[in-house]
Amino acid sequence: MASSPASKSKRPSFAKGSLVRSSSYLDDHLEYRSHQTGPATSIDGIIEQPAALSSNAVSNLSLTSSKSIGAIAPSPTRDIESVHTLSHTNCVQDKAAAGRLVATIYYNANQPSHPHPHPDQSPYSRPTPADTLPAPAIAEGSAPTSNISDYPLEPQGPEPEPLDHIYGPYISQLCLTHFLATLDSLLIHNAPDQRRLLSTHRCLAPDTSKPRIMEVTFSPPPNPTYLPFNLVSKHESIYKFEREWNCEVILQPSSIFRRYKRLCVFDMDSTLIQQEVIDEIAAFIGVQDQVSAITARAMNGELDFSASLKARVALLKGVPSDVFERLRPKITITPGARELCKALKRLGLQLAVLSGGFQPLADWLAGELGLDYAFANHLLADPETQTLTGELDPDHPIVNAEYKQKLLISLASGKGIPLAQTMAVGDGANDIPMLMTAGLGVAWRAKNKVQMEAPARLNVGKSMLDLVYLLGLTESEIKELLAD
Repeated sequence: MASSPASKSKRPSFAKGSLVRSSSYLDDHLEYRSHQTGPATSIDGIIEQPAALSSNAVSNLSLTSSKSIGAIAPSPTRDIESVHTLSHTNCVQDKAAAGRLVATIYYNANQPSHPHPHPDQSPYSRPTPADTLPAPAIAEGSAPTSNISDYPLEPQGPEPEPLDHIYGPYISQLCLTHFLATLDSLLIHNAPDQRRLLSTHRCLAPDTSKPRIMEVTFSPPPNPTYLPFNLVSKHESIYKFEREWNCEVILQPSSIFRRYKRLCVFDMDSTLIQQEVIDEIAAFIGVQDQVSAITARAMNGELDFSASLKARVALLKGVPSDVFERLRPKITITPGARELCKALKRLGLQLAVLSGGFQPLADWLAGELGLDYAFANHLLADPETQTLTGELDPDHPIVNAEYKQKLLISLASGKGIPLAQTMAVGDGANDIPMLMTAGLGVAWRAKNKVQMEAPARLNVGKSMLDLVYLLGLTESEIKELLAD
């Protein structure tokens, strides 16, 4: 039975001219949405054209061409007009349009948020004499310090309410919509014709219903005079979004060089491996506490790296020169490092380790992971006593921050690789110059100072293999790369 006109008028309409733009904020920002201002051509009109219509008449349809073919009225059973065009922003770009950016969003699946427990459910609700309250602590990665005794006396600002435990422990549609709204708020200082946010997104892992990693391509970027690209990811709005949705965002320019890297360099200690080698060596002679204290300050940028390295090496005098062979069974390669290197090698990248550690272990690690180059510091050994002298070999330069940067530039230029096609991964203050020089520099679970200064940071990855997603690969493509 046909609906009466009165009943139809009560239903919402999303056709052209309707007061309602779309069903959600997300739909408003999809670049596939038609932007026509004149009469629209429906997809039914294209399909139902007579056979005499020339083939190029269809291909000439665009956002502005609607004269050659009139709109076909919707059938009586339809309540919503679905309007389409055969061209969109991604295919036919405005030559004067600003560049596009790519945001890779990682959900922290390792530590999903949970709602605050009811007081009655708290383990401290019925205290006993043996119960003790947990010591106050600051979340790892907080800036500028994680030492609560160094915190200022004024109270901390309130943390944003976590939302992922309400809408799902993954990148939900509301999370994505909130991200687009956050980006839209950054366009306030753009020119009037550069304030319409256009975006597309892809779910990279693990699936399209509950994605852990999502890639969002959007344009235009914020006005660089107001907010330069290197500061967009550090904007307070982005930081607040990350805290609310328990995720991290890495921004890159949308270019061919983002997808096709040719060189990747890594730090070794606390990056490709989970130990600081010099601390492990110090344990042999009982000076681990002294060396570890210097190492921590050096990695946080509090001490000059070269001077601190010499001071630490001096404490190793008398250690057996075969200490590196003894250490190998104790070295733990970071989870995902093997798979990451295998995937990158199959993509054709040159790989190198640039380490402030020592050459024997760097060479061993290069063999384990299939790296092409290994650069590290050289220790002197006494051939008579077969022990370390506590000195560095003067014939080899110290692999400090400046030398790591020079090695990156040298390796790239030697292979004719633009720096835009390079990638660097590290965690210490001595890695900052190479992270800033590479086309993509990622602070992997790094020290606070490094996270604040590096172009990108990743703390929430399940393993180092998650770095491959920054090249735009999907989980199925990564599995194909790793297949034997």
